[in-house]
Amino acid sequence: MIMYLLMGLTAAVVSYAATWGARIVGHRLELHLPIRSRDMHSIPVSRLGGVAIFLGVMVALIVASQSFFVKDIYRNNFSPWGVLAGAAIIVLVGVADDLLDIRWWVKLIGQSVAGLTVAIWGVQMTIVPWVPEPIYLENETVRVLLTAGLIVTTMNAFNFIDGLDGLAAGVAVIGGTAFFFTAYWVHRNAVLLDYSDLATLITAVLVGSCLGFLPHNWFPSKIFMGDSGAMLIGLLMASAGVVSTGQITSGLYDRANGISTVIPILLPFAVLFLPLLDLGLAVVRRTARGRSPWSADRGHLHHKLLDIGYSHRTAVILMYLWTGILSFGGLAFAIFPWQIVLSVDLFATLVMGLITAWPYLARRGDETAGETAA
Repeated sequence: MIMYLLMGLTAAVVSYAATWGARIVGHRLELHLPIRSRDMHSIPVSRLGGVAIFLGVMVALIVASQSFFVKDIYRNNFSPWGVLAGAAIIVLVGVADDLLDIRWWVKLIGQSVAGLTVAIWGVQMTIVPWVPEPIYLENETVRVLLTAGLIVTTMNAFNFIDGLDGLAAGVAVIGGTAFFFTAYWVHRNAVLLDYSDLATLITAVLVGSCLGFLPHNWFPSKIFMGDSGAMLIGLLMASAGVVSTGQITSGLYDRANGISTVIPILLPFAVLFLPLLDLGLAVVRRTARGRSPWSADRGHLHHKLLDIGYSHRTAVILMYLWTGILSFGGLAFAIFPWQIVLSVDLFATLVMGLITAWPYLARRGDETAGETAA
């Protein structure tokens, strides 16, 4: 645990310092796009934050390769470098989009290249998580394509929720922390000769790097992570998820009985539920209007929270709370009796649902009262 935390701290320090540099460079060179109608800010802000997050991740992974305990992950294993190579590619694609506003299909090609890089030289899905038995993937081409597809989907999901100051970084910190504890818990409770784990390391450095970036990005934001940062988070989250679910084939999940055995399989989906939900709703909404699924609009979940009356900061905090309930609520199934966890999760969801909808419900109540009085 200590070495993972040290790697996360390394990523946080580097990311925090690098974000200062990105702010200075972006401001002096005016590296930002014109303000668009859907943007939530009124003054130009640099979008180079993703580069700083990547530097935090890159330095931490390089340091880890030479550090006690975690360096065992790199022994006869090219996967960490394959993930890092895919991350570098997507950051370059994101920076190009942040500065030049490239066409959606060009960005999609870049995302596919990054996803394929990770799938070929980094990590691959060896199974499709299923209950009661996983579906094993024997064909190499199928494994590569499914892995790349999952990575591209997750990158776009995180990119879609990156619309408010501190939102994407905070969601990554909360969800990534739950993911970190899950991956660590699985390994520490398994009978293994080597407890070092790539999924745990990736989530540790990702959380650390986002924590280093977040003070600069909190409302009112001094810098944005841009597409480069949001897509990088998605790629790393998906890569960690592929590693985590792929561990089923190693027998890590044979040690337990009951609902806890499927939690490490389902938790990545719980962590990514809000980004994936927002992505799905956006695709349906835009397609129904006869538009491209990649065309930008102002209909995301965070926009809806603003529309019903929440302030910028409050909307972000609400999204944080929902992420916490979904991710840590899922993690709790692996630790406590499922009956208790299910009851607490349902109660928390009900309360959060009422809190989230309260401005809308209050306004409807006032309108109804006014109509009755008239």
